[in-house]
Amino acid sequence: MIEVQGKGGQIQFDGQYVTITRKGFLARSIVGKGEKRLHISQIASIQWKPAGAVVEGFIQFGLPGGVERRSKAGTQTQSARGDENSVLFTKKQMPAFEELRKALDAAIAQHHTPQQLPASAQPPAPSVADELTKLGQLMQQGILTQAEFEQQKARLLGGQ
Repeated sequence: MIEVQGKGGQIQFDGQYVTITRKGFLARSIVGKGEKRLHISQIASIQWKPAGAVVEGFIQFGLPGGVERRSKAGTQTQSARGDENSVLFTKKQMPAFEELRKALDAAIAQHHTPQQLPASAQPPAPSVADELTKLGQLMQQGILTQAEFEQQKARLLGGQ
């Protein structure tokens, strides 16, 4: 479990869900008090702006179907401040947010990587007899000619 505290919000990541929690006056007055929970499969993008010496940084989660627009130069942080999918952080808090970002990137990449079935769960390869039966049916249906059937039969029997 990764937990990071930012300005006006906290983020927890348990490997599957990102939970943004907002408490207190600042959260209530800007975004609204409460909790938002996102499964990693719901996160389409992560926008990142590092904190500077005098400017706060932010992490922002983009969602499929969400309307994202680029802020004017110099107003990105202000726009993120009012966004329910963003949490701002200071330069001092930034290392913890960088760790969160790395963990999220890895989890999202793993979620989108096709999983390989174990050999025991893979369907067995069809037998030569099954293949010959299918070819015979295709010939009877007129999909294969006699010559094509013989050619495929020779290929199957020659492969043994």
